[in-house]
Amino acid sequence: MTIIERQIPRVRITDAPGLVHRSPAQTLRRVVSGGAGLLWAAIVAVPLYWVVITSLKERVGFLSTSPLAPPDSVTFANYRTVLEGGFGTYLLNSAIVTVLAVIITVAVSLMAAFVIARGTSRWSSWYFRLFLLGLAIPLQAVIIPVYLLIIRMHLYDSLLAIILPSAAFAVPITVMILVSFLRDVPHTLFEAMQMDGAGEWKQLWSLALPLVRPALVTVVVYNGLQVWNGFLFPLILTQSNERAVLPLALTLYRGQFGIDVPATMAAVVLSTLPILVLFIVARRQLVAGLTAGFSK
Repeated sequence: MTIIERQIPRVRITDAPGLVHRSPAQTLRRVVSGGAGLLWAAIVAVPLYWVVITSLKERVGFLSTSPLAPPDSVTFANYRTVLEGGFGTYLLNSAIVTVLAVIITVAVSLMAAFVIARGTSRWSSWYFRLFLLGLAIPLQAVIIPVYLLIIRMHLYDSLLAIILPSAAFAVPITVMILVSFLRDVPHTLFEAMQMDGAGEWKQLWSLALPLVRPALVTVVVYNGLQVWNGFLFPLILTQSNERAVLPLALTLYRGQFGIDVPATMAAVVLSTLPILVLFIVARRQLVAGLTAGFSK
């Protein structure tokens, strides 16, 4: 063997950078995780598929065919029935309730989180604990006191009867999320604005608000979903069909002797579209906010 051959290391084929060798345990783990992922995807996709195809079936032949079989003849009569049955009123009520409740929640929570995150006294931590105490109170446990308060305030059977309690119960989780983001903002930035003569409101609007924008989008989407899908407050605090929201309006397709399932599924599809559009528009900010939250 020459000197040149001694200096050149031998490279095995198994050490090539493009080849990855896994142990049987690693291979089994990947197979099990992949199978679990496919199973979870099927669990989520099958109900969605059933809702869509059921909304396209006729009510007469709905029970005579397989639930997962596609319709023999596609019909949009169920969507026409839903749209002609006051769906626009229910959609408008849900939109008003969701938008106002989210605006109130975000406005109150942002100001409270700013005071807690910027506070240096011991009272700030007590304020934060007081908000966190709201997470331990279940909604079902206080529905009767809430009902009595709404009656005393003469707000029963109004949209405000849904907006105010929905916003109140969404504030604790929103404050917790925003406080965790605001505490990561360097205090030197606030001190620099104070030296320039900026007050608390200027710091909140010009510094804190832009920096926590991903968190705001996250809480807006989360709270919007909670209020949009809320059923207990509309059921207890409203009575007339003119004040009904979409989750409560779905029960109106129940007759004396049965339920119009295809029409109900059509209403479910239509009620899902606004939230789907919101998610598509805000998906980047939502993912940024969630990933930032997981990294804390």
